[in-house]
Amino acid sequence: MARKPAKQAVDSDSSDPKKSELTRIRILDATARVLSEKGYAGTRLTDVAKYAELQAPAIYYYFSSREDLIEEVMFAGISDMRQHLRAELDRLPDGTPPMERIVFAVETHLRHELELSDYATASIRNSGQIPEHLRSRQKKEAAAYDRIWRKLFSDARADGQLRDDIDDKLAQALVVGALNWAAEWWDPRRASLDTIVANAQTFVRHSLSPLPAPDEPTGRKSKRKTPAANS
Repeated sequence: MARKPAKQAVDSDSSDPKKSELTRIRILDATARVLSEKGYAGTRLTDVAKYAELQAPAIYYYFSSREDLIEEVMFAGISDMRQHLRAELDRLPDGTPPMERIVFAVETHLRHELELSDYATASIRNSGQIPEHLRSRQKKEAAAYDRIWRKLFSDARADGQLRDDIDDKLAQALVVGALNWAAEWWDPRRASLDTIVANAQTFVRHSLSPLPAPDEPTGRKSKRKTPAANS
């Protein structure tokens, strides 16, 4: 399935875009694809140029360096994820229970990461690989994305929908970390995306929800039949 470009790249397009802007978008799209597949160390401008249907030297007309190009894709990836999740959550009906909002966010994250955006996949898979000096804008967007999840968990806690024996921040980090890791191991030939989403939602819901209360003791002894005395 063809993936959508990040919103950051698309928003610069206009009703009558200039050829140079369309070329710039093609370069970004191609970089997102290569970066998502080959990682930071394996991304070469020759591969980007091939996907963008350009000569490699032409890339320098639009971006000053390989690092500048990768930094733009990394920022666009997490920024697009944040905007997408926020927009999808805003579409939920008023009064949607906090736990339902969390499991909905699980689906939104996975589908965007694994199906909709090469930018998101590139950003997630390479966040620990790129040099620190390229991460300033990405880290700010990641913090904003984290705040959306933090609010989901705090609302669930306030509504009594999180179990008492977990730490909210640690649970949130474990959930989002597991969702991000799916980009490394998921193989559509082994399991459909729908199956991955359904399993993730079940896992998250039952891991976070309060444990059922134990049965209250009745205080009455069980009555046992005694064998009839031999006559």
